[in-house]
Amino acid sequence: MNNEIYQLFVYGSLRSGFQSTAYEYLSKYFNLIGEAVVKGKLYDAGSYPVAVPTDEDSTIEGELYCINNPAEFSWAMGQLDDYEGLNVEQGEMPMYKRRLVTAYINGDSTMAWVYWYNGPVHALPELPISDALKYQQQKTKI
Repeated sequence: MNNEIYQLFVYGSLRSGFQSTAYEYLSKYFNLIGEAVVKGKLYDAGSYPVAVPTDEDSTIEGELYCINNPAEFSWAMGQLDDYEGLNVEQGEMPMYKRRLVTAYINGDSTMAWVYWYNGPVHALPELPISDALKYQQQKTKI
């Protein structure tokens, strides 16, 4: 089943508003479906926000994408795995982990891949809003 999920939910630097080089890559292989939410919590890791899953009634805003060509999905996701630091040396802990999540878009639910932060968050401040892009924009204005 996992091989048939061609959607990706992004909440941070991969979103269109961040205008990162990784987004340029993402936009070559994926089409934006629209704005969506997933259950999770955002934290401030200093220079960027990170997210972790939660069972609490807390959602994260982001964008839902679908691969243009399913035959390219494994390769395209492999490139994003590299960007997100999933491929590490033996003994090192990856900074993120890619997992399936239920995303909600326009009242409907669908399955998508997401990159959850893989480190401890207990010492990080939780974001006061559910949108990492808006938070980062507010933070850089200060």
